Amino acid sequence: MQILGIDPGYGITGFGIVDAQRSSYRLLQYGAITTPAGTDFPLRLEMIYNDMTRLLQVSTPEAVAIEELFFGQNVTTGIGVAQSRGVILLAVQQAGIPIFQYKPMQVKQAVVGYGNATKHQVQDMTRRLLHLNSIPKPDDAADAIAIALCHARSCTSLLAKCSEKLKMES
Repeated sequence: MQILGIDPGYGITGFGIVDAQRSSYRLLQYGAITTPAGTDFPLRLEMIYNDMTRLLQVSTPEAVAIEELFFGQNVTTGIGVAQSRGVILLAVQQAGIPIFQYKPMQVKQAVVGYGNATKHQVQDMTRRLLHLNSIPKPDDAADAIAIALCHARSCTSLLAKCSEKLKMES
């Protein structure tokens, strides 16, 4: 299963595509959609939407995993990220691809095994799980890859349990 992980933002939206086959994971592609600072915000949203639409057409993922928003101190920034996330969700919905949403703590738990893991621990475990020489850059792309891995680990473990149950019932 090919999973597109997305770390939404309006300056940088990270993405990572992971191929998951049971407990085997392979990184296919990663990068970032960027918009120039100082550009009118509605134009930035349009750029994100258009780039996401193209990415979905070219990569044809079977599922999209996106991080749910966590509002910290800066609510103004959070509102902008929420609007960016909205146009991303619209592009994915229009492409007809199933959407799965994960809280930051769920991503940490799935990737590291500890819901309060640090950003560096998540990035290092992502590197290890994918047998990479270094942590992908920018950080937003590394975070998106972790989100894809979160879905891969959640999805494949559920599929394995479901398959085992079906075998037992046969």
